[in-house]
Amino acid sequence: MSESFYEQLFGVRGKVALVTGGTRGIGLMIAEGLVRAGARVYVSSRKTDACEETAATLSVYGECRALPGDVSTIEGCEALAAAVAGHESQLHILVNNAGVTWSEDIDKFHEKAWDKVMDLDVKGPFFLTQKLLPMLRLAATADNRASVVNVTSVNGLRPSNLRNYSYVAAKAGLGQLSAQLARDLMADHINVNVIAPGLFKSKMTAPLFATPEMEQRLLAGQPMGRAGAMEDAAGLVIFFSSKAGSFITGETVACDGGAVNTR
Repeated sequence: MSESFYEQLFGVRGKVALVTGGTRGIGLMIAEGLVRAGARVYVSSRKTDACEETAATLSVYGECRALPGDVSTIEGCEALAAAVAGHESQLHILVNNAGVTWSEDIDKFHEKAWDKVMDLDVKGPFFLTQKLLPMLRLAATADNRASVVNVTSVNGLRPSNLRNYSYVAAKAGLGQLSAQLARDLMADHINVNVIAPGLFKSKMTAPLFATPEMEQRLLAGQPMGRAGAMEDAAGLVIFFSSKAGSFITGETVACDGGAVNTR
């Protein structure tokens, strides 16, 4: 089989993508993978400097543009959608990755810790998707479906010892919301899938890797003996957004080296 067949099957070259929370952690990994694969990628986060720095760094590999925005409010979602529409007429790939966590003892857990996480991790993905639907619908066809990928967490699939109550509720809720969106957007030729990352190195997980000894113990407890890499997260998004993944929608895939299902 020729190289062109693989490009046709797994390629996203020429597609337009938006990655929220795309300036660090898993979002940055996904953005880098999409850029390297030939997509035109817009990275978004609240900080303009971080977006511009990321776009400059990733532009070495292809097309990457900065588009700051705050998706924790409906107004912010509307503004970001309008900004995308100011540059593009169609959007083929939307990655809702922006998120925050909050850990606190159950007796001290407060409303701010609940609302802040829920606003960014659940409300944001829903309303940003809603505001971008016109562009997603324009990009989508029966033979080349548009792709929404929502990033949750293995903490939304099973309990942990992190006491991040609003986070686990938000991530579990986003998973079920994604299944509903997949059903409701089926006729629009828009697929909605979920990746649930396990252990990846990021700012959110940095305290777990604080010392070499802590990192060694942590990785020793992982079934594959390592944390996730850029290719792991980006590869799933590229697959879901390519011809190869076009017959898959409404699914949640744990990207965790087998941590959830093999122990």
